[in-house]
Amino acid sequence: MFTKGTYGLLRYGSRVYVSDIDDLRREILKEAHVAAYVKVEHQRPIGLLQPLFVSDWKWEHIFMDFVTGLPRKSKGYDFIWVIVDRLTKSAHFLLVKTTYGAAQYARLYIDEIVRLDGVPITIEIVQETADKIQLIRDKMLVAQSHQKSYADHRHRELEFEVGDHMFLRVSSTKGIMRFGKKGKLSPRYIGPFETLERFGVVAYRLALSSNLTNVHPVFHVLVLWKYQPDPSHVIKHESLQLGDDMSYKEVLVAILDRQVKKLRSKEIASVKVQWRDHTREEVTWEVKDHM
Repeated sequence: MFTKGTYGLLRYGSRVYVSDIDDLRREILKEAHVAAYVKVEHQRPIGLLQPLFVSDWKWEHIFMDFVTGLPRKSKGYDFIWVIVDRLTKSAHFLLVKTTYGAAQYARLYIDEIVRLDGVPITIEIVQETADKIQLIRDKMLVAQSHQKSYADHRHRELEFEVGDHMFLRVSSTKGIMRFGKKGKLSPRYIGPFETLERFGVVAYRLALSSNLTNVHPVFHVLVLWKYQPDPSHVIKHESLQLGDDMSYKEVLVAILDRQVKKLRSKEIASVKVQWRDHTREEVTWEVKDHM
């Protein structure tokens, strides 16, 4: 019995029906195996390591966070304000209240941080501290250089221009803890999208389509692939619903078979799963407890 499937395909049972035209069949197979959306990349990853900035002096650059959800003390303190120096990694842990405003935090910072880690007392202390800071900074720069050389060894440098059109790499997830080999024709890229702006050395902002409003538009070059314009290309934009982690969820359609694999001390039940928008040849065996 012939039925109309997804994307307007004519199906006979579980198979896609194609007219008995050799040229048409060859064109379909060629498109399915060389299309950019499913092409597997065999080159070194793009993007060299960008080391973090190393401060010249202690307590010049800090980061902070709050420890919340603590039981309220008798004096009303229920938060811990954590302030860490990025260079020396020394930290202060200050008791605060949820009712504090910006002025109270500023006064507390001056009283506790500037008072202890502010202007040195004597010239001798300044010189001694400066020598130690320089030694720490030099060692951090050497460590960064070594790490960068290791990371860059398996990566290649590649730059794009504003106005270039890019494919965006995505990954499929079947909503389970573990699954078998992904379908061969699952889309690996979507797009192309125009490059609007460059951030730093290895990040670009893309003009995403309206159905991707939940995705942040700035991407690392590792997930980008430049589209080479060709007037003969007719590109169909699929309406994939991407998550914040750039993955799309594949939906279970039917369970076709079941089996139980017997081991020495236990039995593992598996099910044969048909996924939406995949053929019968792309079914997978999944562990039942992970579904």
